[in-house]
Amino acid sequence: MADPADDSIPMIDGTPTPDSGASLKYPFAKEPNGGRPDDGAVMQMRPGVLWLRMPIPIPGLDYINLWLLEDGEGWTLVDTGVRSSKLQAIWEDVFARHLNGKPITRILCTHFHPDHLGLAGWLQQKFAAPLWMTLGEWSFGRMLELERLPEVPAEVIAFYERLGFNAVQLDAIRARGFGNFAKAVTPIPRGFHRIAEGDIVRIGAHDWQVIVGSGHSPEHACLYCPSLDVLISGDQVLPRISPHIGVYPGEPEAGPLTQYLDSFAKFSHLPRDILVLPAHGDPFIGLHQRIAMLQRHHATRLDALLNALERPHTVIETLPLLFRRDISDHMTLAAGEALAHLHHLMREGLVLRRLNAQGVYEFQRCDSVDQAAQ
Repeated sequence: MADPADDSIPMIDGTPTPDSGASLKYPFAKEPNGGRPDDGAVMQMRPGVLWLRMPIPIPGLDYINLWLLEDGEGWTLVDTGVRSSKLQAIWEDVFARHLNGKPITRILCTHFHPDHLGLAGWLQQKFAAPLWMTLGEWSFGRMLELERLPEVPAEVIAFYERLGFNAVQLDAIRARGFGNFAKAVTPIPRGFHRIAEGDIVRIGAHDWQVIVGSGHSPEHACLYCPSLDVLISGDQVLPRISPHIGVYPGEPEAGPLTQYLDSFAKFSHLPRDILVLPAHGDPFIGLHQRIAMLQRHHATRLDALLNALERPHTVIETLPLLFRRDISDHMTLAAGEALAHLHHLMREGLVLRRLNAQGVYEFQRCDSVDQAAQ
């Protein structure tokens, strides 16, 4: 997901990681329909934990996983789906057929991206249910919703000029407009209930520990339940593709890949055979194996960049090193991902950055930390 100064709506990179998660265990795969619920249906993962699989209009994703947790006289909902009349109709069917006459009494969103937060306002109004989020995610979503301008700001165009975008690519950014996030969400509630790292949220008969990750989004909330041996991982850990990690104009010097890789340490204490409920892809077993795959995936990309940077490269020139598929329709996403990797190498003291005569950043391998700091 981009920040408010870019205003595109990327969700995840969609890049298959080494072995693409094929060696993980998918405990429900042998059940009918590949162990996946149909639209408007639910599937029980654990007692009181239901899986909804909602269609989303995002090429390469197609579906998001949402979770209903039985919560006494009601249900806690984890994530909501993107703003869509089709999804609202599916939700109405779910309310009528699968909630045992009990209402949604709490809406907990893992992060601010529209496929997770998009229908929170509509659901909050329908059920008078409070929205629970981390401060960083709620405030970022509210800020984006209110960020509407008739034209793409000059500083956004300048950001992409420095990355090496040509005139045609810059015109495409202008044509996309600014303020599109608000179209993908219902009005985000003005008030919310704050959750934070280490909080224990009591849901029905079970305690859920909040684990906050970074990199994919500012303060992404994952939920771990020891008594059910379940982790709701959102987009922080996905079984087959890597979460999008990008740098955008609102924080042009950000280090999200460093934050993302550092966040893995927060999951080290979890059981090896825990059932992971991701936002995209199938529930799986093999959390630590998957984290190791993601670490190798990014290490491979970093090595490829470092080897190529014996000579200077602009961000645009690094893209063929990182993406083997056609990215012409996703240039800001791809550039943001590349920049996140380059910033990580800069933070490690392995790469330096300079503006060339055309006002475009060039990145090159350096010989020492002192040289990188110049």
